[in-house]
Amino acid sequence: MTEALPLTTETLAGWLPFWQAAGFFCATFVLEDAAAVGAGLLLANGSITWTAAFTACFLGIWLGDVGLYALARFAGRTWFEKSRLKQHAAKVVRSEEWFRKRGAWILIFSRVLPGARLPTYLAAGFLRVPAAPFLLITAAAALVWTLAVLFLTQIFGTRILHGFSHYKTASFWLLGSAMGLLVGLQILRRALAEFDRRKFSTQVARWTRWEFWPMWLFYPPVALYYLWLALKYRGAMLPTAANPGIFSGGIVGESKMKTLQDLMRSSGEFTAEAELLDGDSPEARLISLHEICARRKISFPFILKPDLGQRGAGIKLIRNEAQAAAYLQATQAQLLVQRFAAGPHEVGIFYYRFPGETHGRIFAITEKVFPVVTGDGKATLAELIWRDDRARFMAETYLQRAASRQYHVLAEGETQPLVLAGNHAQGCIFRDGMRLNTPALEQRIDEISQKVSGFYIGRYDIRFGSEEDLRTGTHFQIIELNGAAAEATSIYDARNTLWSAYRTLFRQWELVFAIGAANRRRGCAPMTLRAGWRAWRHYAALAATYPTAD
Repeated sequence: MTEALPLTTETLAGWLPFWQAAGFFCATFVLEDAAAVGAGLLLANGSITWTAAFTACFLGIWLGDVGLYALARFAGRTWFEKSRLKQHAAKVVRSEEWFRKRGAWILIFSRVLPGARLPTYLAAGFLRVPAAPFLLITAAAALVWTLAVLFLTQIFGTRILHGFSHYKTASFWLLGSAMGLLVGLQILRRALAEFDRRKFSTQVARWTRWEFWPMWLFYPPVALYYLWLALKYRGAMLPTAANPGIFSGGIVGESKMKTLQDLMRSSGEFTAEAELLDGDSPEARLISLHEICARRKISFPFILKPDLGQRGAGIKLIRNEAQAAAYLQATQAQLLVQRFAAGPHEVGIFYYRFPGETHGRIFAITEKVFPVVTGDGKATLAELIWRDDRARFMAETYLQRAASRQYHVLAEGETQPLVLAGNHAQGCIFRDGMRLNTPALEQRIDEISQKVSGFYIGRYDIRFGSEEDLRTGTHFQIIELNGAAAEATSIYDARNTLWSAYRTLFRQWELVFAIGAANRRRGCAPMTLRAGWRAWRHYAALAATYPTAD
């Protein structure tokens, strides 16, 4: 058995240069310049050899540089290529080319420029600067830098040691300031990363396009006019009497299925077939859906939507069984299934008739344009939307709807519909469509309307195959009938002025109040304010559970 050597002062003294070198080697990974200065100070008073000081500092500094490069090249680049940021791959390629041309000088100057080494070496790794040139340049730069720091510190060591007591106090302030600056820069960097110039410029531009104004900004003049009409006709809830055959006159909480049933019964050839789903659970409603589709011979695709709804909320085009099951799981609201009216065109026809009149009239027609973007083989769906002069104003709505495809690159010539629901709030484009009005169409709409019990004013949403079909009033499908709260949505034509939009809405609400007053004289009592408030709260609670509309 070998006898252990005794631990003596001579033994410790023999290992001291090794421990000194190891200490400075490790210190370079924390503050490399401070470690080199410390080694130089020991050189000045003869406490360490040049071999130990230089070897420890040079290897520590250079291997630290290599470690930053390797971390960014392998871990950082791998994370980038797996993340959603890969949509910016083209920009990274351009940066690689730029760094390749200027990389040598950048690496050299970063060695003498305070604070530049960390971001430079990380960038070199991330942009995949060839390893051999990087190792050669950084080794040469570290060698020269280490020699210079050790040599100058050794020469001026006495002066440095004399001022070190002052430096030690100041260094705490310097370190604190540096850390504060670092934290501030990180906060600023994250803020700038989250700042999206396109979103900001679009939000600013929205204020110049009144059709995209939020409700709180657009509707106050309409609300004031409503109050004036309430005083004029002596009844704030008078609009709820405008359509006695519809719950609340169609102001809030009315059943879509109820009006569709009336239309299917009286004008079935012009109405898209629909039926309410039964059941209290998703499983029971799915069974009901299968039974209805089999009985009515409704096949994919078909429409699922809430029975109580406004502004296109919750309307979904269901293309397969999985989508149907997911929709039924999303909400407990009463739902209806409707045969899909392919169209492909859609209009909103606002109709009115005073009680006692023999004929009604078309007040407005909204032509609905369903926007699409076309791929170029390079840009993602999100980029195409943000580039589009109009789509960018509804980008958040479109991207929420297409969340699973927003980073998909569309092939050249490939088109992507942005919305299927004919609703302005969902991103559909509205145009004044009174050019489509004809005596034949007005007569057909009047005939259909007079067959719906207690209906006098509201808007039909209609899909049709050709303009000729609509103009002649021969072939079209009604997908919804909305009551007194419906708008003459042609006002949202971007070619209209703001004043013309208000003028149309003022005239529309004048008609609603006047018809409500006429029905009140005939014995129809308006809904109470309390009942209206309860109906609104009930609808608002349900609407919060509706899935994103198509």
